[in-house]
Amino acid sequence: MATGIAAVVPPSSLNESFYPTTPSDYHRIVSPGLQIPSDPHVAIPVGILTCQRDPLARELDTVIVNSTFLRPEPPKGGSKKANQKQAKTSAAPTVSKPYLQITLHDTVLFPEGGGQSYDIGHLVTEDGSIWEIDFVKRHGIIAVHYAAIKDGLEGVPELLTAGKKVRVTLGEEGLKRRLDHMSMHTVAHLLASLLESKLDVPTLAWSLTSYPAPAYVDLPRALTPAEVTLIQDEANRLVFEGRRVHVEVRELDVGQAGAEGGDVPAARESRGLPSDYTGGVHRLVIIDGVDRNPCCGTHLPSLASLQLYILPPPAGGGTGPFRHLFLTGPRLLAHLNNVQTVLSRTAATMSCSVNETPDRVTLAVDENKRREKRIEDIERELAQTIGASLIEEMLRWRTEGGEGEWTRYIGRVDDEAGAHGFLQAITFAFKDLLPKDAPPYTLLLTSSPSSPTQTSTTVVMIFGSDDIRVKKVGEALKAQFKTLKGGGKGARWSGKATGVWLNERDGKMAALTLVQA
Repeated sequence: MATGIAAVVPPSSLNESFYPTTPSDYHRIVSPGLQIPSDPHVAIPVGILTCQRDPLARELDTVIVNSTFLRPEPPKGGSKKANQKQAKTSAAPTVSKPYLQITLHDTVLFPEGGGQSYDIGHLVTEDGSIWEIDFVKRHGIIAVHYAAIKDGLEGVPELLTAGKKVRVTLGEEGLKRRLDHMSMHTVAHLLASLLESKLDVPTLAWSLTSYPAPAYVDLPRALTPAEVTLIQDEANRLVFEGRRVHVEVRELDVGQAGAEGGDVPAARESRGLPSDYTGGVHRLVIIDGVDRNPCCGTHLPSLASLQLYILPPPAGGGTGPFRHLFLTGPRLLAHLNNVQTVLSRTAATMSCSVNETPDRVTLAVDENKRREKRIEDIERELAQTIGASLIEEMLRWRTEGGEGEWTRYIGRVDDEAGAHGFLQAITFAFKDLLPKDAPPYTLLLTSSPSSPTQTSTTVVMIFGSDDIRVKKVGEALKAQFKTLKGGGKGARWSGKATGVWLNERDGKMAALTLVQA
Protein backbone atom coordinates (compact mmCIF):
# COMPACT_ATOMS: atom_id res chain seq x y z
CA MET A 1 0.00 0.00 0.00
CA ALA A 2 1.66 3.25 -1.14
CA THR A 3 -0.83 5.73 0.29
CA GLY A 4 0.48 7.62 3.30
CA ILE A 5 3.80 5.75 3.38
CA ALA A 6 6.80 7.78 4.52
CA ALA A 7 10.39 7.31 3.41
CA VAL A 8 12.21 4.22 4.63
CA VAL A 9 13.82 4.62 8.05
CA PRO A 10 17.57 5.21 7.63
CA PRO A 11 19.84 2.75 9.41
CA SER A 12 21.27 3.98 12.70
CA SER A 13 24.82 5.28 12.59
CA LEU A 14 25.41 4.13 16.17
CA ASN A 15 27.36 0.94 16.64
CA GLU A 16 24.93 -1.64 18.01
CA SER A 17 27.59 -3.54 19.96
CA PHE A 18 28.68 -0.46 21.90
CA TYR A 19 25.27 1.08 22.53
CA PRO A 20 24.37 0.85 26.25
CA THR A 21 21.27 -0.83 27.59
CA THR A 22 19.11 0.13 30.55
CA PRO A 23 20.02 -1.74 33.77
CA SER A 24 17.42 -4.28 34.87
CA ASP A 25 16.89 -2.51 38.20
CA TYR A 26 16.33 0.92 36.68
CA HIS A 27 12.53 0.65 36.88
CA ARG A 28 11.23 -0.48 40.27
CA ILE A 29 7.59 -1.06 41.11
CA VAL A 30 7.32 -0.49 44.87
CA SER A 31 3.54 -0.92 45.19
CA PRO A 32 2.49 -4.60 45.57
CA GLY A 33 -0.86 -4.02 43.87
CA LEU A 34 0.56 -2.38 40.73
CA GLN A 35 1.00 -4.48 37.61
CA ILE A 36 1.80 -3.56 34.03
CA PRO A 37 -1.18 -4.53 31.81
CA SER A 38 -0.33 -7.55 29.66
CA ASP A 39 -3.53 -7.61 27.59
CA PRO A 40 -2.45 -6.34 24.13
CA HIS A 41 -5.89 -4.79 23.64
CA VAL A 42 -5.39 -2.47 26.65
CA ALA A 43 -3.16 0.62 26.51
CA ILE A 44 -0.49 0.78 29.21
CA PRO A 45 -0.93 4.10 31.07
CA VAL A 46 1.57 6.94 30.82
CA GLY A 47 4.01 6.51 33.68
CA ILE A 48 4.89 2.86 33.05
CA LEU A 49 5.36 2.87 29.29
CA THR A 50 8.44 1.15 27.87
CA CYS A 51 9.99 4.56 27.13
CA GLN A 52 9.75 5.30 30.86
CA ARG A 53 10.71 1.83 32.10
CA ASP A 54 13.55 1.39 29.60
CA PRO A 55 14.67 4.85 28.36
CA LEU A 56 17.44 3.40 26.17
CA ALA A 57 15.07 1.14 24.22
CA ARG A 58 14.86 2.24 20.60
CA GLU A 59 12.15 0.04 19.14
CA LEU A 60 9.29 -2.18 20.25
CA ASP A 61 6.88 -4.67 18.70
CA THR A 62 3.39 -3.91 19.94
CA VAL A 63 -0.30 -3.92 19.03
CA ILE A 64 -2.69 -1.15 17.98
CA VAL A 65 -5.46 -0.56 20.53
CA ASN A 66 -7.30 2.15 18.64
CA SER A 67 -6.86 4.41 15.60
CA THR A 68 -8.85 7.39 14.38
CA PHE A 69 -8.67 9.66 11.35
CA LEU A 70 -8.22 13.28 12.49
CA ARG A 71 -9.17 16.01 10.03
CA PRO A 72 -7.71 19.52 10.29
CA GLU A 73 -9.85 22.19 11.92
CA PRO A 74 -9.60 25.97 11.72
CA PRO A 75 -7.97 27.61 14.78
CA LYS A 76 -10.44 28.21 17.57
CA GLY A 77 -11.32 31.77 18.52
CA GLY A 78 -11.13 33.35 21.91
CA SER A 79 -8.54 35.32 23.78
CA LYS A 80 -4.83 34.61 23.68
CA LYS A 81 -4.94 33.59 27.33
CA ALA A 82 -7.73 31.09 26.65
CA ASN A 83 -5.81 29.60 23.74
CA GLN A 84 -2.70 29.25 25.87
CA LYS A 85 -4.72 27.46 28.55
CA GLN A 86 -6.12 25.05 25.98
CA ALA A 87 -2.65 24.34 24.61
CA LYS A 88 -1.48 23.21 28.05
CA THR A 89 -4.18 20.59 28.45
CA SER A 90 -3.96 17.07 27.07
CA ALA A 91 -6.92 17.52 24.72
CA ALA A 92 -6.50 16.74 21.03
CA PRO A 93 -4.58 19.61 19.40
CA THR A 94 -5.83 21.70 16.52
CA VAL A 95 -3.90 20.45 13.49
CA SER A 96 -3.31 22.07 10.11
CA LYS A 97 -3.20 18.79 8.18
CA PRO A 98 -4.84 15.37 8.58
CA TYR A 99 -3.36 12.82 10.98
CA LEU A 100 -3.99 9.30 12.19
CA GLN A 101 -4.39 9.23 15.96
CA ILE A 102 -3.00 5.86 17.02
CA THR A 103 -3.10 4.36 20.50
CA LEU A 104 -0.72 1.45 21.10
CA HIS A 105 -0.58 -1.18 23.81
CA ASP A 106 2.93 0.10 24.63
CA THR A 107 5.45 2.47 23.08
CA VAL A 108 9.06 3.63 23.07
CA LEU A 109 7.96 7.13 22.05
CA PHE A 110 7.53 9.51 24.96
CA PRO A 111 4.45 11.80 25.03
CA GLU A 112 5.13 15.34 26.18
CA GLY A 113 5.00 15.85 29.93
CA GLY A 114 7.00 16.81 33.01
CA GLY A 115 8.54 19.73 31.15
CA GLN A 116 9.89 17.40 28.44
CA SER A 117 8.80 17.58 24.83
CA TYR A 118 7.45 14.66 22.80
CA ASP A 119 9.47 12.13 20.84
CA ILE A 120 9.37 11.65 17.09
CA GLY A 121 9.75 8.32 15.33
CA HIS A 122 8.21 5.78 12.96
CA LEU A 123 5.53 3.14 12.90
CA VAL A 124 6.18 0.08 10.73
CA THR A 125 3.20 -2.06 9.67
CA GLU A 126 3.18 -5.78 8.92
CA ASP A 127 3.76 -5.18 5.20
CA GLY A 128 6.84 -3.01 5.88
CA SER A 129 5.17 0.35 5.27
CA ILE A 130 6.65 3.13 7.37
CA TRP A 131 4.63 5.98 8.83
CA GLU A 132 6.19 9.12 10.29
CA ILE A 133 5.14 9.93 13.86
CA ASP A 134 5.30 13.73 14.02
CA PHE A 135 4.48 13.96 17.73
CA VAL A 136 3.03 12.03 20.66
CA LYS A 137 0.53 13.58 23.06
CA ARG A 138 -0.88 12.51 26.41
CA HIS A 139 -4.68 12.22 26.47
CA GLY A 140 -5.45 11.66 30.11
CA ILE A 141 -3.28 8.65 30.96
CA ILE A 142 -3.03 7.41 27.36
CA ALA A 143 -0.21 8.15 24.89
CA VAL A 144 -1.60 8.97 21.44
CA HIS A 145 0.68 8.89 18.38
CA TYR A 146 0.05 11.33 15.53
CA ALA A 147 1.02 9.67 12.24
CA ALA A 148 1.45 11.94 9.22
CA ILE A 149 -0.83 11.28 6.25
CA LYS A 150 0.06 11.79 2.60
CA ASP A 151 -1.62 11.43 -0.78
CA GLY A 152 -5.11 12.46 0.37
CA LEU A 153 -5.91 9.42 2.54
CA GLU A 154 -9.46 9.76 3.91
CA GLY A 155 -9.66 6.92 6.41
CA VAL A 156 -7.74 4.48 8.58
CA PRO A 157 -5.84 1.86 6.52
CA GLU A 158 -6.58 -1.78 7.35
CA LEU A 159 -3.02 -2.37 8.55
CA LEU A 160 -3.42 0.38 11.17
CA THR A 161 -6.73 -0.73 12.68
CA ALA A 162 -7.23 -2.13 16.19
CA GLY A 163 -5.53 -5.46 16.82
CA LYS A 164 -2.88 -5.10 14.12
CA LYS A 165 0.75 -5.72 15.03
CA VAL A 166 3.22 -2.88 14.41
CA ARG A 167 6.77 -1.96 15.28
CA VAL A 168 7.32 1.48 16.82
CA THR A 169 10.84 2.89 16.57
CA LEU A 170 12.68 6.09 17.40
CA GLY A 171 14.81 6.05 14.25
CA GLU A 172 18.11 7.89 14.10
CA GLU A 173 16.74 11.43 14.37
CA GLY A 174 14.28 10.40 17.07
CA LEU A 175 17.08 8.77 19.06
CA LYS A 176 19.24 11.90 18.87
CA ARG A 177 16.29 13.97 20.06
CA ARG A 178 15.56 11.56 22.93
CA LEU A 179 19.18 11.46 24.11
CA ASP A 180 19.28 15.25 24.09
CA HIS A 181 16.04 15.51 26.06
CA MET A 182 17.09 12.86 28.58
CA SER A 183 20.48 14.49 29.13
CA MET A 184 19.03 17.94 29.74
CA HIS A 185 16.15 16.64 31.88
CA THR A 186 18.37 14.51 34.12
CA VAL A 187 20.82 17.36 34.65
CA ALA A 188 17.91 19.72 35.39
CA HIS A 189 16.96 17.45 38.32
CA LEU A 190 20.57 17.35 39.49
CA LEU A 191 20.96 21.12 39.22
CA ALA A 192 17.72 21.88 41.08
CA SER A 193 18.63 19.48 43.88
CA LEU A 194 22.12 20.91 44.37
CA LEU A 195 20.86 24.50 44.31
CA GLU A 196 18.48 23.69 47.13
CA SER A 197 20.75 21.45 49.21
CA LYS A 198 23.96 23.48 48.86
CA LEU A 199 22.70 27.05 48.57
CA ASP A 200 19.11 26.87 49.85
CA VAL A 201 17.96 28.36 46.54
CA PRO A 202 14.70 26.88 45.23
CA THR A 203 14.01 26.50 41.51
CA LEU A 204 10.98 28.60 40.59
CA ALA A 205 10.65 27.23 37.06
CA TRP A 206 12.64 25.48 34.38
CA SER A 207 12.35 25.01 30.63
CA LEU A 208 13.74 22.43 28.25
CA THR A 209 14.12 24.67 25.21
CA SER A 210 14.52 23.47 21.63
CA TYR A 211 17.90 22.14 20.56
CA PRO A 212 20.56 23.56 20.52
CA ALA A 213 19.58 26.48 22.78
CA PRO A 214 20.55 26.21 26.46
CA ALA A 215 17.84 25.16 28.90
CA TYR A 216 17.25 27.42 31.88
CA VAL A 217 16.17 27.60 35.49
CA ASP A 218 14.52 30.64 37.07
CA LEU A 219 15.80 31.40 40.57
CA PRO A 220 14.69 33.94 43.22
CA ARG A 221 18.15 35.50 43.12
CA ALA A 222 21.18 35.55 40.87
CA LEU A 223 24.02 33.21 41.65
CA THR A 224 27.48 34.64 42.23
CA PRO A 225 30.37 33.39 40.09
CA ALA A 226 31.70 31.52 43.13
CA GLU A 227 28.30 29.82 43.61
CA VAL A 228 28.18 28.84 39.94
CA THR A 229 31.61 27.23 40.29
CA LEU A 230 30.53 25.46 43.49
CA ILE A 231 27.43 23.93 41.88
CA GLN A 232 29.29 22.95 38.72
CA ASP A 233 32.10 21.33 40.66
CA GLU A 234 29.71 19.39 42.90
CA ALA A 235 27.59 18.24 39.95
CA ASN A 236 30.60 17.14 37.94
CA ARG A 237 32.01 15.30 40.96
CA LEU A 238 28.81 13.26 41.06
CA VAL A 239 29.10 12.73 37.32
CA PHE A 240 32.66 11.46 37.76
CA GLU A 241 31.41 9.07 40.43
CA GLY A 242 28.83 7.80 37.95
CA ARG A 243 25.88 8.17 40.31
CA ARG A 244 23.06 5.86 39.31
CA VAL A 245 19.55 7.01 38.42
CA HIS A 246 16.47 4.85 38.85
CA VAL A 247 12.69 5.15 38.97
CA GLU A 248 10.25 4.04 41.67
CA VAL A 249 6.58 3.63 40.77
CA ARG A 250 3.52 3.02 42.90
CA GLU A 251 -0.22 3.22 42.55
CA LEU A 252 -1.48 6.76 42.29
CA ASP A 253 -3.67 6.63 45.38
CA VAL A 254 -0.84 5.46 47.63
CA GLY A 255 2.05 7.59 48.95
CA GLN A 256 1.28 10.80 47.12
CA ALA A 257 4.42 12.40 48.52
CA GLY A 258 6.65 9.66 47.15
CA ALA A 259 8.45 6.68 48.60
CA GLU A 260 9.83 7.15 52.11
CA GLY A 261 13.17 6.10 53.56
CA GLY A 262 16.75 6.11 52.33
CA ASP A 263 19.66 8.45 52.94
CA VAL A 264 18.75 11.04 50.30
CA PRO A 265 16.88 14.33 50.63
CA ALA A 266 13.10 14.22 50.60
CA ALA A 267 11.28 14.93 47.36
CA ARG A 268 11.32 18.57 46.37
CA GLU A 269 8.01 20.32 46.27
CA SER A 270 6.17 19.36 43.08
CA ARG A 271 3.52 21.26 41.14
CA GLY A 272 1.41 18.13 41.40
CA LEU A 273 -0.02 15.82 38.81
CA PRO A 274 -2.09 17.21 35.93
CA SER A 275 -5.79 17.47 36.78
CA ASP A 276 -6.72 15.09 33.94
CA TYR A 277 -4.22 12.41 34.95
CA THR A 278 -6.48 9.95 36.79
CA GLY A 279 -6.06 6.22 37.18
CA GLY A 280 -2.34 6.27 36.45
CA VAL A 281 0.74 5.89 38.62
CA HIS A 282 2.90 7.98 40.93
CA ARG A 283 6.48 8.05 39.68
CA LEU A 284 9.66 9.15 41.47
CA VAL A 285 12.96 9.74 39.68
CA ILE A 286 15.85 9.11 42.06
CA ILE A 287 19.49 10.10 41.71
CA ASP A 288 21.25 7.87 44.20
CA GLY A 289 22.19 9.78 47.34
CA VAL A 290 21.28 13.11 45.79
CA ASP A 291 17.64 13.60 44.88
CA ARG A 292 14.21 12.02 44.64
CA ASN A 293 11.55 13.95 42.82
CA PRO A 294 8.19 13.20 41.14
CA CYS A 295 8.53 13.24 37.35
CA CYS A 296 7.06 11.48 34.32
CA GLY A 297 9.92 12.27 31.93
CA THR A 298 12.69 10.07 30.59
CA HIS A 299 16.08 10.02 32.32
CA LEU A 300 19.46 8.46 31.73
CA PRO A 301 20.24 5.51 34.05
CA SER A 302 23.51 7.14 35.12
CA LEU A 303 25.13 10.55 35.44
CA ALA A 304 28.37 9.10 34.07
CA SER A 305 27.92 10.44 30.52
CA LEU A 306 26.92 13.97 31.55
CA GLN A 307 28.65 17.23 32.43
CA LEU A 308 26.94 20.31 33.82
CA TYR A 309 27.93 23.68 32.45
CA ILE A 310 26.17 26.81 33.73
CA LEU A 311 26.56 29.87 31.55
CA PRO A 312 27.74 33.04 33.32
CA PRO A 313 25.05 34.38 35.68
CA PRO A 314 22.87 37.30 34.54
CA ALA A 315 24.39 40.73 35.05
CA GLY A 316 22.79 43.71 36.73
CA GLY A 317 20.25 44.09 39.47
CA GLY A 318 16.52 43.55 39.46
CA THR A 319 14.04 41.78 41.66
CA GLY A 320 13.95 38.42 39.84
CA PRO A 321 13.25 35.83 38.90
CA PHE A 322 16.78 35.43 37.63
CA ARG A 323 17.28 33.17 34.62
CA HIS A 324 20.34 30.93 34.56
CA LEU A 325 21.19 28.98 31.40
CA PHE A 326 22.76 25.54 31.49
CA LEU A 327 24.00 22.88 29.09
CA THR A 328 24.91 19.23 29.04
CA GLY A 329 25.19 16.28 26.66
CA PRO A 330 24.78 16.97 22.93
CA ARG A 331 23.93 20.63 23.52
CA LEU A 332 27.14 21.22 25.45
CA LEU A 333 29.16 19.68 22.61
CA ALA A 334 27.27 21.81 20.06
CA HIS A 335 27.89 24.90 22.20
CA LEU A 336 31.62 24.20 22.50
CA ASN A 337 31.88 23.56 18.78
CA ASN A 338 30.10 26.85 18.04
CA VAL A 339 32.30 28.76 20.49
CA GLN A 340 35.44 27.26 18.94
CA THR A 341 34.24 28.16 15.45
CA VAL A 342 33.50 31.75 16.49
CA LEU A 343 36.87 32.07 18.24
CA SER A 344 38.75 30.67 15.25
CA ARG A 345 36.99 33.02 12.83
CA THR A 346 37.60 35.98 15.12
CA ALA A 347 41.27 35.04 15.51
CA ALA A 348 41.64 34.82 11.73
CA THR A 349 40.01 38.25 11.33
CA MET A 350 42.28 39.74 14.00
CA SER A 351 45.36 37.94 12.55
CA CYS A 352 46.32 36.41 15.85
CA SER A 353 46.18 33.14 17.79
CA VAL A 354 43.02 32.07 19.62
CA ASN A 355 44.64 32.83 22.98
CA GLU A 356 45.50 36.36 21.87
CA THR A 357 41.98 37.07 20.57
CA PRO A 358 40.46 38.70 23.71
CA ASP A 359 43.33 41.23 23.98
CA ARG A 360 43.25 41.97 20.25
CA VAL A 361 39.46 42.48 20.31
CA THR A 362 39.75 44.78 23.33
CA LEU A 363 42.43 46.79 21.54
CA ALA A 364 40.28 47.02 18.39
CA VAL A 365 37.22 48.13 20.39
CA ASP A 366 39.23 50.82 22.20
CA GLU A 367 40.66 52.08 18.91
CA ASN A 368 37.18 52.15 17.40
CA LYS A 369 35.86 54.18 20.32
CA ARG A 370 38.66 56.71 19.89
CA ARG A 371 37.99 56.82 16.15
CA GLU A 372 34.28 57.41 16.72
CA LYS A 373 35.11 60.20 19.16
CA ARG A 374 37.35 61.85 16.57
CA ILE A 375 34.60 61.55 13.94
CA GLU A 376 32.07 63.12 16.32
CA ASP A 377 34.44 66.02 17.02
CA ILE A 378 35.12 66.54 13.31
CA GLU A 379 31.41 66.37 12.44
CA ARG A 380 30.66 68.92 15.15
CA GLU A 381 33.29 71.27 13.73
CA LEU A 382 32.03 70.66 10.18
CA ALA A 383 28.43 71.38 11.23
CA GLN A 384 29.61 74.64 12.83
CA THR A 385 31.47 75.57 9.64
CA ILE A 386 28.47 74.79 7.40
CA GLY A 387 26.12 76.67 9.73
CA ALA A 388 28.43 79.70 9.73
CA SER A 389 28.76 79.65 5.92
CA LEU A 390 24.96 79.59 5.58
CA ILE A 391 24.64 82.59 7.89
CA GLU A 392 27.26 84.45 5.82
CA GLU A 393 25.46 83.54 2.59
CA MET A 394 22.11 84.70 3.98
CA LEU A 395 23.52 88.01 5.21
CA ARG A 396 25.33 88.58 1.91
CA TRP A 397 22.06 87.90 0.07
CA ARG A 398 20.33 90.58 2.12
CA THR A 399 23.22 93.04 1.68
CA GLU A 400 23.03 92.53 -2.06
CA GLY A 401 19.34 93.53 -2.06
CA GLY A 402 17.59 90.29 -1.26
CA GLU A 403 14.03 90.73 -0.01
CA GLY A 404 11.37 88.50 1.53
CA GLU A 405 12.23 84.95 2.53
CA TRP A 406 15.71 83.48 2.10
CA THR A 407 15.67 79.83 1.03
CA ARG A 408 18.49 77.38 0.59
CA TYR A 409 18.73 73.72 -0.40
CA ILE A 410 21.75 71.60 0.54
CA GLY A 411 21.99 68.05 -0.80
CA ARG A 412 24.68 65.99 0.93
CA VAL A 413 26.04 62.53 0.10
CA ASP A 414 26.80 60.53 3.24
CA ASP A 415 27.09 56.78 3.82
CA GLU A 416 27.19 57.03 7.61
CA ALA A 417 24.25 55.77 9.68
CA GLY A 418 24.04 59.02 11.66
CA ALA A 419 23.04 61.28 8.77
CA HIS A 420 19.95 62.58 10.58
CA GLY A 421 22.01 63.69 13.57
CA PHE A 422 24.50 65.51 11.38
CA LEU A 423 21.80 67.45 9.52
CA GLN A 424 20.26 68.36 12.84
CA ALA A 425 23.66 69.59 14.09
CA ILE A 426 23.84 71.92 11.07
CA THR A 427 20.46 73.46 11.95
CA PHE A 428 21.52 73.88 15.60
CA ALA A 429 24.72 75.63 14.53
CA PHE A 430 22.76 77.86 12.14
CA LYS A 431 20.30 78.83 14.88
CA ASP A 432 23.07 79.55 17.41
CA LEU A 433 24.77 81.96 14.98
CA LEU A 434 21.56 83.60 13.71
CA PRO A 435 21.54 87.39 14.23
CA LYS A 436 18.54 89.04 15.83
CA ASP A 437 17.69 91.01 12.69
CA ALA A 438 17.86 87.98 10.37
CA PRO A 439 15.32 87.82 7.52
CA PRO A 440 12.68 85.04 7.29
CA TYR A 441 14.31 81.83 6.11
CA THR A 442 13.62 78.19 5.25
CA LEU A 443 16.37 75.58 4.91
CA LEU A 444 15.96 72.22 3.15
CA LEU A 445 18.68 69.64 3.78
CA THR A 446 18.93 66.10 2.42
CA SER A 447 21.45 63.30 2.92
CA SER A 448 21.56 60.32 0.57
CA PRO A 449 24.00 57.39 0.10
CA SER A 450 26.74 57.52 -2.52
CA SER A 451 25.44 54.42 -4.34
CA PRO A 452 21.65 54.58 -4.00
CA THR A 453 19.42 51.58 -4.70
CA GLN A 454 15.68 50.92 -4.65
CA THR A 455 15.92 50.16 -0.92
CA SER A 456 18.17 53.11 0.00
CA THR A 457 17.00 55.76 2.46
CA THR A 458 17.40 59.50 2.02
CA VAL A 459 17.04 61.73 5.10
CA VAL A 460 15.09 64.95 4.53
CA MET A 461 15.07 67.87 7.01
CA ILE A 462 13.33 71.27 6.88
CA PHE A 463 14.17 74.12 9.28
CA GLY A 464 12.76 77.61 9.17
CA SER A 465 11.67 80.76 10.93
CA ASP A 466 7.94 80.17 10.37
CA ASP A 467 6.15 77.03 11.65
CA ILE A 468 3.35 77.20 9.09
CA ARG A 469 5.80 77.65 6.23
CA VAL A 470 7.87 74.65 7.38
CA LYS A 471 4.80 72.43 7.54
CA LYS A 472 3.65 73.62 4.12
CA VAL A 473 7.00 72.77 2.52
CA GLY A 474 6.93 69.35 4.17
CA GLU A 475 3.48 68.56 2.76
CA ALA A 476 4.51 69.78 -0.70
CA LEU A 477 7.58 67.52 -0.67
CA LYS A 478 5.47 64.51 0.39
CA ALA A 479 3.14 65.19 -2.52
CA GLN A 480 6.10 65.43 -4.90
CA PHE A 481 8.00 62.39 -3.61
CA LYS A 482 5.56 59.54 -2.99
CA THR A 483 7.95 57.46 -0.84
CA LEU A 484 8.70 60.35 1.51
CA LYS A 485 7.24 59.87 4.99
CA GLY A 486 7.68 62.27 7.85
CA GLY A 487 6.40 65.07 10.02
CA GLY A 488 7.43 67.58 12.60
CA LYS A 489 6.56 70.12 15.22
CA GLY A 490 7.18 73.83 15.17
CA ALA A 491 10.06 75.06 13.05
CA ARG A 492 11.54 71.60 12.41
CA TRP A 493 10.32 68.83 10.05
CA SER A 494 12.11 65.58 9.17
CA GLY A 495 11.38 62.50 7.13
CA LYS A 496 12.80 59.65 5.06
CA ALA A 497 12.39 58.80 1.38
CA THR A 498 12.97 55.27 0.09
CA GLY A 499 14.58 54.58 -3.29
CA VAL A 500 17.15 56.14 -5.59
CA TRP A 501 17.77 59.84 -4.83
CA LEU A 502 20.04 61.75 -7.20
CA ASN A 503 20.88 65.34 -6.35
CA GLU A 504 21.15 66.24 -10.05
CA ARG A 505 17.52 65.15 -10.51
CA ASP A 506 15.66 64.81 -7.22
CA GLY A 507 17.68 67.53 -5.49
CA LYS A 508 16.79 70.08 -8.16
CA MET A 509 13.12 69.06 -7.93
CA ALA A 510 13.21 69.41 -4.14
CA ALA A 511 14.82 72.87 -4.40
CA LEU A 512 12.13 73.97 -6.85
CA THR A 513 9.40 72.66 -4.54
CA LEU A 514 10.95 74.61 -1.66
CA VAL A 515 10.64 77.87 -3.61
CA GLN A 516 7.17 77.22 -5.03
CA ALA A 517 5.47 75.77 -1.93
